Amino acid sequence: MLNKPHSALLLVGHGSTVNPDSSAPTFDHAEAILRMGIFKEVHCAFWKEEPSMRQVLHMVDSEEVYIVTNFISEGYFTKTVIPRELELDGEITRRNGRTLKYCEPVGNHSRMSELLLKRAAEVAPGVNPADTSLLIVGHGTNLNDNSAFAAKREVDRIRDMHIYGEVFNTYMEEAPLVSEWDTCTSRPNVVVVPFFIADGLHSYQDIPVLLGIEQDTGLAASQRDIFRQNPYHLRNKTLYYASAIGTEPLFAELILDQVALFDAQHADEVSHQSSIHNLSK
Repeated sequence: MLNKPHSALLLVGHGSTVNPDSSAPTFDHAEAILRMGIFKEVHCAFWKEEPSMRQVLHMVDSEEVYIVTNFISEGYFTKTVIPRELELDGEITRRNGRTLKYCEPVGNHSRMSELLLKRAAEVAPGVNPADTSLLIVGHGTNLNDNSAFAAKREVDRIRDMHIYGEVFNTYMEEAPLVSEWDTCTSRPNVVVVPFFIADGLHSYQDIPVLLGIEQDTGLAASQRDIFRQNPYHLRNKTLYYASAIGTEPLFAELILDQVALFDAQHADEVSHQSSIHNLSK
């Protein structure tokens, strides 16, 4: 059981200056973890919102800080932007009497496929998976880090499980396009799960228009009830549209697993730090 009574956890998200729902999952997961009492303190920081990454460490009292990026894929932000903003030297950074431990992004977790399947089953209860096409939607293009690669990885894993009649990765801005969902699927039921952290501009506003279930981008997620309108009957199929995978409450468990994985990969370092702490008592 993970127990870090002398340490802090810092969750880093992207955030948004235009959509109030973008940071909500990161705050929700941080609050859930704080209630568990595992860490002395839990904080959030963002690229596009407050508190910023350059501010947040001034809010942290603990000398040991685990940093987990709440990103769906590993790429430019997790490898370049975040290390630069937090002034990280690598996986372990020691500065001003503090040790910063940079964990893997939550999107790298091997249980991501499990969460996608859970979300798909919840949005289409009682629907036979054998008669269903499952679509995992990513952003696509080089502007969005490795999201296309991450979506394809999850599709390959789920397809190998032989649960759904067919499983595809689709994208907003590159082929196969999510807007062509009806022509790329052969089953009567189609379940669409956005492979995004939050119900922001893409998963709640852009994708519904591309699917044809909305006419315009409309309001933000917190102001609408699009997910309560399932199923949608159009293009001679029954469509079920899920909220972004990053809103899944089990994400908190994956975040904690990334901390545990860091400790396992740096077992000698963790043991050394524990000895120093015990001697200082």
